[in-house]
Amino acid sequence: MQYMLIFRESEAQFGERNDPAKAPAYWGAWMAYIGALNEAGVVVTGNGLEPPHTAATVRVRDGARHVQDGPYAEAKEQLGGYFVIEVPGLDEAIAWAARSPSASYASAEVRPVLPPPQR
Repeated sequence: MQYMLIFRESEAQFGERNDPAKAPAYWGAWMAYIGALNEAGVVVTGNGLEPPHTAATVRVRDGARHVQDGPYAEAKEQLGGYFVIEVPGLDEAIAWAARSPSASYASAEVRPVLPPPQR
């Protein structure tokens, strides 16, 4: 079964990506985690995301498109990246999410991927 692992980070964690003093530890933790996922052969796809300030939020109301800069989520944590993995069940997906760096300082959400409708 496929599960999406959704990684959230605070603004401070996003800042560590480019901080000369903190970036090596930040990226080292993520590269170790990504390496373990790949070595286990469970990765279907995945990507990190640029910081929240690069986002745009789109809403269509009464036929009119409204675009706002930023994610505009009512949360202190923002989406940092994701992986879709294929594992036997929820317990295995939760175990992979718990190993992610973001689980130790923010959160990692696990959601089953909705299969395409049968025709």
